[in-house]
Amino acid sequence: MSLASKVIGTLLRGLGTVTGGVLLAWGALALSYRLALPPWANHAAVFVWCLCGVGLVLLTWSARPLRAILGYAVLLAGIGVWWSTLTPSNARIWADDVAQMTSGEINGNQLTLRNVRNFEWHTDDDYQIRWETREYDLDHLASVDLITSYWGMPAIAHVMVSFGFDDGRFLLFSVETRKEKGESYSAIAGFFKQYEVSILATDERDALRVRTNVRDEDDYLYRVALSASARKALLLSYVEQTNDLLNHPRFYNTVTANCTSIVFDMMNAIVTGLPMDYRLLLTGYLPGYVYDAGGLQPGYSLQALRDAGRITERAQSQSGKAFSARIREGVPGWSGFDLFNGR
Repeated sequence: MSLASKVIGTLLRGLGTVTGGVLLAWGALALSYRLALPPWANHAAVFVWCLCGVGLVLLTWSARPLRAILGYAVLLAGIGVWWSTLTPSNARIWADDVAQMTSGEINGNQLTLRNVRNFEWHTDDDYQIRWETREYDLDHLASVDLITSYWGMPAIAHVMVSFGFDDGRFLLFSVETRKEKGESYSAIAGFFKQYEVSILATDERDALRVRTNVRDEDDYLYRVALSASARKALLLSYVEQTNDLLNHPRFYNTVTANCTSIVFDMMNAIVTGLPMDYRLLLTGYLPGYVYDAGGLQPGYSLQALRDAGRITERAQSQSGKAFSARIREGVPGWSGFDLFNGR
């Protein structure tokens, strides 16, 4: 065998080892998170899977590497069949804050929303449950705000969108992981069909104060520059998505079906040609993406919009009917507006 053939063979074996290793690591995590067995049996299954993986890696570097390829194919086909049996459902025992699903009905320009969440939060475990039916006149839709909520790293934030009406009312939509009772959120688990996704309409005081007051998150509000037709189309897109989830449940995914990617898909259907960008994954930087696309208030730097749009302390100190007006004081695009009289 020539030197060139040996080098090519080594490179192919190396590529096969890396590729197989990645796939086997994914399989181990998938089994660990989603295999519905007692803990001891789950751990045993993961151990056997990893043992098979080590054996295939060794076989890759033996005199018969084709057997390793066949082994990989059999393992991945088996786990692929099992993976396909994991389907999303709306019939689980859900945590209280995602127990209901928002749905909407449109008659002419009248929007009726059912199951709008309006909890009164004291702690994550102490809250007053309220699910409400609300009506809105789409002719009076006046604004759209982008809200980002940070809980640690500057690159990661939860993204919410709030729609304002000229009577001073606001309606906030939040894409949520629909957790079952007793579950907690894990970004890694979000890759492995651990949660369903829910799009909830909420009262602003609920969605914002649970983050600033209960979970110690840091919130920023930016008024988005959208035409009246685009504002209405975006709101109707949210309603369409909530209704679709009632009949077609979907799994949440940390990257492909999260609070930013779903909003981007809706916006891209309204404002075509939006570019793909790393900030769609690193959600904490999303305001910069919207700013570069010309979607925020003109005449300000991004830093100025961020500084003026920080609403954390205002949200923490306000709780009454004036909440939405008070948190917008000094926010570019809202200066001079009388939220109580619809101007």
